Amino acid sequence: MSLSADEKTAQSCAVMARLRSMIADRKPQVVALFSPLADEVQIAPLADLLAQDYRVLLPRVGDRADGTPEMEFFDYTPKSMASGAYGISEPQGGKPCRAEEIDLMVVPGVAFTREGVRLGRGKGYYDRYLSREGMRAYTIGVCYECQLMEQLPCEEYDRKVAVVVAGE
Repeated sequence: MSLSADEKTAQSCAVMARLRSMIADRKPQVVALFSPLADEVQIAPLADLLAQDYRVLLPRVGDRADGTPEMEFFDYTPKSMASGAYGISEPQGGKPCRAEEIDLMVVPGVAFTREGVRLGRGKGYYDRYLSREGMRAYTIGVCYECQLMEQLPCEEYDRKVAVVVAGE
């Protein structure tokens, strides 16, 4: 990705503005976000902004006893955050939220199509989570404009997002 820091900031701000509008229109009670990696849309400021009006969750990843990678969502508070897996800021402590409690989920990706096909990082965290029984959240994929593709490979276990918001 060859975006300058200014372009990343501008596109991240545009994505966050659209997300705030979409979230306000949908009126969810529980919103799941993510802590972005350096090459992902920088939505971290949304957690504090949304926490004033919504229950905000962030993921924490790890491995099950059998070594299978697993992701759970936990309540966000600024004091609960610490560096976790992959150097990502994750909420510590607490009990995981049940998938059926999440009304809206913002999903990262390496690339997306306008139809919602998502290319992740290969570990399957989001595909497995979105496949959970009771999962009903409205899903919004976010990316920089250069990460929006005409088509991507899609296997039967891949989960699409409902809509994609790309920076402009």
